[in-house]
Amino acid sequence: MCKNLLLSLFIIVITFSSIAQKADLNYSVNLNDRSNDTFKVTLKINKLTEANNIYQFASTAPGTYQTMNIGRYVSNFKALDKKGREIPTENISVNQWKISNPTKVKSITYEIAETWDTPVEEYMVYKMCGTSMEDDHVLMNAHCIFGFPSGMQNSPLTIDLSYPETWKVGTALNKNEAGVYYAKNYDFAVDSPILLGRLTYASTDLDGNPVEIYTYSKTDLISSEMLLNSMKSMLTAAGEFMIDFPVDRYTFLYHFEDEGWGAWEHSYSSEYVQQEQPYTPEYAKGLTDMAAHEFFHVVTPLNIHSEIIQNFNFETPTPSEHLWLYEGTTEWAAHMMQLRNGLTSLDDYLKTLQEKVEYDSYYDPNFSLSKLALTSFTKEGNKEYGNIYARGALVAGLLDIKLLELSGGKKGYREYIYDLSKMYGPEKAFSEKGFFDEFTNMTYPEMGDFFNKYVKNAEPLPFEEYYKKIGITYIPEISTGQVIPDVGAHLGVPDGKIRFLQIRPELEAAGLKANDIFFKFKGREITLSNVNQLLSGVGTLVPGTEYNITVLRDEKEIDLTLTILSKPEIKKYVFELNKDASPEQLKLREAWMKNQ
Repeated sequence: MCKNLLLSLFIIVITFSSIAQKADLNYSVNLNDRSNDTFKVTLKINKLTEANNIYQFASTAPGTYQTMNIGRYVSNFKALDKKGREIPTENISVNQWKISNPTKVKSITYEIAETWDTPVEEYMVYKMCGTSMEDDHVLMNAHCIFGFPSGMQNSPLTIDLSYPETWKVGTALNKNEAGVYYAKNYDFAVDSPILLGRLTYASTDLDGNPVEIYTYSKTDLISSEMLLNSMKSMLTAAGEFMIDFPVDRYTFLYHFEDEGWGAWEHSYSSEYVQQEQPYTPEYAKGLTDMAAHEFFHVVTPLNIHSEIIQNFNFETPTPSEHLWLYEGTTEWAAHMMQLRNGLTSLDDYLKTLQEKVEYDSYYDPNFSLSKLALTSFTKEGNKEYGNIYARGALVAGLLDIKLLELSGGKKGYREYIYDLSKMYGPEKAFSEKGFFDEFTNMTYPEMGDFFNKYVKNAEPLPFEEYYKKIGITYIPEISTGQVIPDVGAHLGVPDGKIRFLQIRPELEAAGLKANDIFFKFKGREITLSNVNQLLSGVGTLVPGTEYNITVLRDEKEIDLTLTILSKPEIKKYVFELNKDASPEQLKLREAWMKNQ
């Protein structure tokens, strides 16, 4: 090839790169001014038409399954012409501002309050999906800060941040040649949270691809290096389970402060809001399990998703029926990948199954996974949502066993997930309505019946039948003949709050009522992240021992004195190895315990 042709190609590549990095929407946020806990946002616009006359804030965001109505947090909204003169606007709905003369607009300015510390009467935004602004750090989720003119959801955009020089910035976004963060569209910006401030940093690589960890820890109890050391084996296991690592970079963002809320997955990153506490082996294991779940989301929904996810509707919450695939499969994979790489023993894995069956038992047995998904934005579905991580994962596990059986141990759910990721991918969605048929056609006719029974409908899950195939016995209930202490109540999280769901008459007589919120124990407020730690010794107390708790009932604090009771020891939902398993069962179990 001649040198002139090479030079011409080089110029074309450079020119194309520059064009690709230009944006129609250019946002800037001054984080040096953090007064009033508000983000001061300016949007510079190249050109608007009459079709762009509505400025839209997000009503929800992908993967949150909650109504947010971010427009509630907006104040001082203004549209300005090139001379800085204000153009009339009208707030026509909670999330929309109508611009009277959009063709004259050159900039839009507004302030938007952080979600963490702004009280609202309903639809509180999950903290891992919201925004926080403090003296030493800021958490940014784009849908909680930026909106977009109607018709411009797919327009390229830039984000220019001003912040203290000593701060580090963690995000999956890259900077363009002008030194500002670039996103190919609004969806990609929402998919890329930003954590910045007094952070620690650590990195490694997976198959040659960088994996980065940025951490804010309020009192420096936890560092990125500590998290990385705990996660290295899991990352290796995840890489092998995925077959091909589908992204060229991944970023973990950790926020440790006073409350534990959970995590939120993204295509190239994940974000965690956890309570800061001593980094014990047990706490590290819990964080690693959570990271394994979020990390696997690079497969689904990034590479396997329906058109509802592909073309997300930020104006009107629209559920996808395939939440079982996005969350249930991911939760199954998070534990299975660790079992197959020896990070979790088989006994511990069977205990995890036992816990998930028990968790599933607290929810409505007639509420199918499809119904859970399709009602996820409603109060009815929200009460059942937590079961996607129990029943959803259990169904994925049964699906794996069935596929291994039908293929003679040659191809399980993992391998079909890989096939699906290659068939579709980040830019190609599957049919929301036709996916069950598509999966059945690419596998076995029996899959259609499986989906009808256990996803579309809520038939009892066939643990005994399926696990018998791999030489594992499932026993719904075993009486040991022993008497053990009993707290006399079950705890559940039907709506994001820890509630007493099943109560013995003795505790009712002491004043406890079903659906009371468990608020305090030993003077400490109960959260999802500390409840297991705080209650770890309660089950070992001698029957007759009194203890004090505080519950919330109708928003009132009620102090109660309860007593440890006793009960016959009955083990439920037990999975155990069959010592008399046949050679066929052992062979299939061997296939089940390794990547094919």
